[in-house]
Amino acid sequence: MGAKMKIWIATGGTGGHVFPALSVASELARRGHKITISTDGRVMKMVRDGKPENARVAFIWAAGVGAKSKIKQMIALAKIGMSAIALILRFMIFRPNRVVAFGGYASVPAVFAAHVWKIPTYLHEQNAAIGRANKFALRWVKTLMTSFETVDGLPKQSNVKVVYTGLPVRAAFIENANAPLKHENKILVTGGSLGAQILDEIVPVAISEMKNKKIFITHQTRPENVEKLQRFYAEHKIHANVLSFIRDMASAIIDADLIIGRSGASTVIELETIGRPAILVPLNINPDQAANAASYAKLGGGFAVEQSKFSSKWLSSTLDELFDNPARLDKMAKKAYVENLAVKKIADTIVK
Repeated sequence: MGAKMKIWIATGGTGGHVFPALSVASELARRGHKITISTDGRVMKMVRDGKPENARVAFIWAAGVGAKSKIKQMIALAKIGMSAIALILRFMIFRPNRVVAFGGYASVPAVFAAHVWKIPTYLHEQNAAIGRANKFALRWVKTLMTSFETVDGLPKQSNVKVVYTGLPVRAAFIENANAPLKHENKILVTGGSLGAQILDEIVPVAISEMKNKKIFITHQTRPENVEKLQRFYAEHKIHANVLSFIRDMASAIIDADLIIGRSGASTVIELETIGRPAILVPLNINPDQAANAASYAKLGGGFAVEQSKFSSKWLSSTLDELFDNPARLDKMAKKAYVENLAVKKIADTIVK
């Protein structure tokens, strides 16, 4: 088992950063290491509810520096600076053997404090293009762990060791890894946020224009769009289940023969873990999503389509072609599949 360590895990900001951190924290705690997790107020409840039993939680101040207002930027930087000073003092007493950061601005104070005390530090990058906070923190890090095999935007001259680990996903995805397609003509559309309006506009029209009418749609959308979409699908005699929230996303993805959605890191890795064909439309203001979708398309698991080229005419003809060729969907599913050993790989890298 090796020597027991004190491991500090830094996370925060969004669930996308928190869930992988908690998965790794649980694995390290299971191996007998002493865990402290630092996070900001936005996700404190999520961390407290999901942490390993004996892990401690530390509060830090952090906020994204991407605000347009100069005053808000200054406040965000001040919060990060004050948190960094607090952690430098804390690390003087509680000297961790390792610091592991899971991205976002909430990770920066812990990474800097670890650098001051020369503590080995590991950073995890979720996306196929490195984020601003991680790029900033990279100067103080020895090892960068990545969700995707290649990551855009890494500095050319760097002493950082890059280790491809993958991204932790929920147990339900691991349990259904490489599950065969059911061929029940089911399409899952995932959006639900403000940025997914284009999916609500294009997908129903494309489905109504398809030659193959035996399609079953599960369409997740914003609450205010549910009624309108239900009405459209009913008028066009399309079998559709329109929801504002999908409680069990793993089951929804497993049941689908094809997924249409955005390309956040966790979505793409979930599709790869189960092995599902997809049409991904990256949010056009987000270079991370474009890189994630391109990485997925390169596997051969589906299409990465720019928002400006995502039309109902293209979509309906593509869907007809795919659903008339079940063997092609099977082939895409096989190509999409990537074995997910992320939790073990990350934990092994940290304690090595």
